[in-house]
Amino acid sequence: MWRSIRRDRASATGMATAVTAHDIADLWQDAPPMEGEAVNQPLPVGTPAPDFALPDASGNVIRLSDHRGRPVVLVFYPLDWSPGCSQQLDLYQQEIDEFEARDAQVLGISVDSIYSHGAWAATRGLSIPLLSDFHPKGEVARRYHVWRDRDGFSERAIYVIDPQGHISYSHISPYLHHVPDIYELLDAVDAARADRPERLTA
Repeated sequence: MWRSIRRDRASATGMATAVTAHDIADLWQDAPPMEGEAVNQPLPVGTPAPDFALPDASGNVIRLSDHRGRPVVLVFYPLDWSPGCSQQLDLYQQEIDEFEARDAQVLGISVDSIYSHGAWAATRGLSIPLLSDFHPKGEVARRYHVWRDRDGFSERAIYVIDPQGHISYSHISPYLHHVPDIYELLDAVDAARADRPERLTA
């Protein structure tokens, strides 16, 4: 893809030009699609959410239990830089005010390294903490029943954890390229905040 960008620019301008951060941010548009049906079922609603300790892009260790007392949205996604993941995390970043208005903490989790997370977040302008489930690879994804062993990465999955630390909403996308509905997710966060009994599984 790098060679293709340089070649296209050279043919358009008559000279070679440098690749910009904007070019890197747009690489997902020409990346191979990520496809495949879901192969797992999520943990049941009402289950105590397994605690974890994972590093963010700065190397700081983040624990789920650090956020007890507020809703937490766990966003398991396959890989940094991929098309669906770029669209999904961009969407949540665009709607970050909606999550903050609900006092909800969004945490992205994938098997990428902290270095990949840092570069991807900087390129895309993401402020959402991205946690590295890198070593042991996929350990947290396995605890949450979203690990795709054949592929070496997780399902595209969402869990909403209520302020008491229980799963109040769970969703695994039926296909890897499917980005979950943002309004359904915000409704699930509202339900978790209100501690209503009608917890949801999608």
